[in-house]
Amino acid sequence: MSLPVILLLEGLAYAVVFSGLALVRQEKASPRLVIEALLITFAVSGLTALTGYPTHPVLFLFGVYVLTMRVRLLVDVGNAFAWRQRYAQAEAMYGLAERLWPDPVGTIVLDLNRAAMLLQREKTDEAITALTGLLDKSKGSHLGPRHEAAAHYNLGAAYRHRGQEAQAIREFNAAVDAWPVSPYARRAEAALGRMRRKSKETPPE
Repeated sequence: MSLPVILLLEGLAYAVVFSGLALVRQEKASPRLVIEALLITFAVSGLTALTGYPTHPVLFLFGVYVLTMRVRLLVDVGNAFAWRQRYAQAEAMYGLAERLWPDPVGTIVLDLNRAAMLLQREKTDEAITALTGLLDKSKGSHLGPRHEAAAHYNLGAAYRHRGQEAQAIREFNAAVDAWPVSPYARRAEAALGRMRRKSKETPPE
């Protein structure tokens, strides 16, 4: 089998696998990711056939992954900076990701993690505005259960930080309902348990 054909099959398999993973996560597949992967595949495979350049299949697959997942990778780097409280660098990574033409799912990932950083910086009101806007804007679109659970959990944490217990309970329950097996659902259940224990320990006035 010739190298251009191998590259072509690799690119097609990549597009199929990532679309399948989105369906497994109950998210809408990203047409742009598929189109980008196919365009890169056809371009590299065609150039390899025309020039005879020995493109390494592993490096090709790595390049397709980096190019198509660029927004999510930059968000991950931004998150690493945010956890170290290097917020300027985190925002720089988020801003770069925003300029690299994110697909709808990538935009949701970016907005969600920016809101989480606002909460981490104790900008509670801004975090609530961002998270409620994200949930309202994404109804019926690309907001899969994993991201929905994350948004509701962070919104619940923001409400709890502001002392709005009823709203916090509502959002934590929504996180559990969105995707019960997600880590955000487990954190929400733990938060609800702590809130129940606290209410029992607090004597009535």
